[in-house]
Amino acid sequence: MKTILIVDDEPRTREGVRKVLEGWSCGRHRIETAASGVEALEWLAHNDANLLITDIRMPQIGGLDLVERLGELAHPPVVIIISGHPEFDYAQKALQFGVVEYLLKPIDKKKLVAAVETALKREENIHRIERMEKLVDPKLLDAAQEERAYGPQVQEAVRYLNERLDQSVTLKDIADHLHMNASYFSVLFKEQTGMTFSEFLTRRRVQRAKELLAGTRLTINEISERTGYQTAKYFVKVFRQLEGVSPGQYRKSVTEAGETIQ
Repeated sequence: MKTILIVDDEPRTREGVRKVLEGWSCGRHRIETAASGVEALEWLAHNDANLLITDIRMPQIGGLDLVERLGELAHPPVVIIISGHPEFDYAQKALQFGVVEYLLKPIDKKKLVAAVETALKREENIHRIERMEKLVDPKLLDAAQEERAYGPQVQEAVRYLNERLDQSVTLKDIADHLHMNASYFSVLFKEQTGMTFSEFLTRRRVQRAKELLAGTRLTINEISERTGYQTAKYFVKVFRQLEGVSPGQYRKSVTEAGETIQ
């Protein structure tokens, strides 16, 4: 259930927007209201909102000041501004802050609903991108983009490794597979990938673990086995060192918004 927070110091407008959105939502979304920017910030300090609809002119903290303060939140909502004044400067600044829509009073009900639907789609896209950023290791992504430039031996090493992430694989195992001297292969691998074999292996295993945490209901023990770790305790230690959170915390962060787990 997504949450929409309506902020306006005028009770008539605030309640009018609330009633329109409650009728449109039919219980699919949680609709909250605040009578001032101060009240809105207090509410946001303890709650998350997916969409903020705010008047631009309010005492103490105006709409644009409120939007600027949203950057301090861990998960800032997308924003729709409503105003009784068609000032160009306000609209221009609102767009600079990434505001989705600028609606003028009196508010057209159809335009309000259309703006809300657009804003919630934008919020979903932002969340999807954030989730993908959590899922993908940037160093591995850079390495994958350069993979075509690798020599045939390093390409074969990466392929061989990816097929055996659930097994105990050493640098010597791959060097023997390639009929190469282990020391020479180690230098060659780092030159072409920018990572030591050990770092690449660890990042690739953790990447696989992230995919399994986000997309399956496998236990931490099962995932540690599928990513080549002999004990779950060591797997958790390595994962935390690389990601800054435990596997369980990571799973919660990428699934808490309700993505389906197969």
